Amino acid sequence: MKTDLTDTTSSKINKALVLGRRAIGTPAVGMVLTLVIVTDEENAYDALKAANEASREHPSRTLVVIKRVSRSPRDRSKARLDAEVRLGADASTGETVVLRLYGEVVDHAQSVVLPLLLPDAPVVVWWPVNAPTDPAKDPLGALAQRRVTDSYAAEQPIQELTARADAYTPGDTDLAWTRITPWRSMLAAALDQVVCEVTSAEVEGEEFNPSVELLAMWLSDRLKVPVRRSTSTGPGLTSVRMETSTGPIVLDRPDGSLATLSIQGQPDRAVALKRRDTAELIAEELRRLDPDDTYATALKFGLERLDEEAAVTAPDAEPEAEPAPAAAEAKPAAKPAAKKAPAKKAAAK
Repeated sequence: MKTDLTDTTSSKINKALVLGRRAIGTPAVGMVLTLVIVTDEENAYDALKAANEASREHPSRTLVVIKRVSRSPRDRSKARLDAEVRLGADASTGETVVLRLYGEVVDHAQSVVLPLLLPDAPVVVWWPVNAPTDPAKDPLGALAQRRVTDSYAAEQPIQELTARADAYTPGDTDLAWTRITPWRSMLAAALDQVVCEVTSAEVEGEEFNPSVELLAMWLSDRLKVPVRRSTSTGPGLTSVRMETSTGPIVLDRPDGSLATLSIQGQPDRAVALKRRDTAELIAEELRRLDPDDTYATALKFGLERLDEEAAVTAPDAEPEAEPAPAAAEAKPAAKPAAKKAPAKKAAAK
């Protein structure tokens, strides 16, 4: 069931929700939370589709806030709110309200959203794109217990992580962190199978992917070892290699679907490690609404600190074979050249 409201108010939208529930035979509100999606017209469809799929696991009232751009000074001076109320089959298992803000009301979106929040229910705000630098200080973010961003969608993803670390507030999270949950679980399970000491690690993934940085910082923080990053053609994360006292542990996923776990002294095992879509990521974030302390610790570890430790452990150039006495006299500069091999820097910087 769809109801279109033009030049409306929050009060009229609430009335439309009540009438719609009665019309489809569900007068009671069975929602567990309010999900506010702040996006633009271009990304609204994909974000709403992901939210509807996630609502099968977490029935919620979804408020999609679309701030329309006014092209002329006259349009910018006029405030208008259009809404589209979706219930029943059109909103999956939840309720959906698409809000389009025009003119001056764009700068006061919180005044439109506040009357539509479910009473006594947690609020989650999600920015699929164009997230604020400090989500907790954003007017809409201040209404939420949980604030979800996606640094992968930023113009400069790696620099975005630094800004997120500086402005972190308990309740902030990032879908770039959510994407590496299966990797973290698999690596932790692999270390539980052997008694060893990890000496160093390497994380490989596509360039400008913040998930690679977060996984490297998490490993370095938890294992207290230097972690080196390297780039690949992707997709996403492709490999993690940990050097241990009993031999290397390697988790390799070259195709973005099936991974291979290799542990010294054990047969290789195939592991399902497919890349998840946005609906699965949002559903995972909605399962827990308390602050993610592990994410905070990894985020605040610091990209600069990771770079310094990676540079220390960067491999030197391969040692040259011992030259014959005659060759050694002819090439006196061969040994000094090997000592000046540059440390490998992260290509994602």
